[in-house]
Amino acid sequence: MVDLHMHSVYSDGTCTPAELVALAEAGGVAAIALTDHDTVAGIPDLLAAAENSPVEIVPGIEISATCARGTMHILGYLIDPTSAVLLEKIKKMQRGRDQRNQEILKKLNKLGYVLQWSEIEQQAGKDVVGRPHIAAALLQRGYVKTRKAAFDLLLAKGRPAYADRYHFSPQESIEMIHAAGGAAVLAHPATLALKDKALKQMLEELKGYGLDGVETYYSSHRPDQIAKFAQWGEELGLICTGGSDFHGANTPDIKVGTGFGQLNVPDEVLAQLKSAVAAA
Repeated sequence: MVDLHMHSVYSDGTCTPAELVALAEAGGVAAIALTDHDTVAGIPDLLAAAENSPVEIVPGIEISATCARGTMHILGYLIDPTSAVLLEKIKKMQRGRDQRNQEILKKLNKLGYVLQWSEIEQQAGKDVVGRPHIAAALLQRGYVKTRKAAFDLLLAKGRPAYADRYHFSPQESIEMIHAAGGAAVLAHPATLALKDKALKQMLEELKGYGLDGVETYYSSHRPDQIAKFAQWGEELGLICTGGSDFHGANTPDIKVGTGFGQLNVPDEVLAQLKSAVAAA
């Protein structure tokens, strides 16, 4: 069993890389991928923590890509976290994220939700600051009762304090992963909010850009969705990967390796990714 989708304190998770390794060991997970959002900052700590561990480490990233509907994320596996091309792209994404955060803060203040940037930074700690930390600051101030309520009321797409940020196109996202020596995989395809015909067409389009795989095994995927994505993967020549999307206390019902309890990503998935990278 492997888990190729998890987040640490370097993006929007609550566990350190060392804690992720310990949880994987305790759960009998053979390999884990750290796929923090738009950053590789946690990978050195993860590699150091696993130096004497039986858990194999897969350097990864989760890139937010442009998408007309829903949410599109592209996972990068077996990347070189020191790739100059990747690091430069990450800097560009971070500048866009910083500008978006400041725009959200301005909107909140105009709406009467008074927050200081220092309060948001305090919630983030080491993390790349994002909307979850703004939600946490709103919660701490007593403006909302839950982080989810902050998104539903203010921060989600279409709500009054929402602001968009710079994204690379799907093609650019795939290309930067390949430039870093990695394999590119479409994350949680159900979040694209597309009907089956359009979703499969999207996969075909991404395959044309060089997509290597599709995240088939996922915590919230139903058995029929897993079967469907596995069939499409076989038809299109895509590797069927999987992971829990573990975020620690931010997703308390999801466990490393097993997701909501039923997840079991086969070890062979990692071998297939290694083969794809070696053949590139």
